[in-house]
Amino acid sequence: MARVNLPYGIDNFAKVRESNCYYIDKTGFIKELLDWTFDVNLITRPRRFGKTLTM
Repeated sequence: MARVNLPYGIDNFAKVRESNCYYIDKTGFIKELLDWTFDVNLITRPRRFGKTLTM
């Protein structure tokens, strides 16, 4: 199985690109969330997975 580079501890987008790390753009997900009508939005993910930043 191929190893995936994840940007642990890298907070600079340029460094993420230079290090050939994976980056997940959640812009489309945010738009979908705003388009749907719910009483409560529950996002379950592991710790430090970007839940608060996404909200």
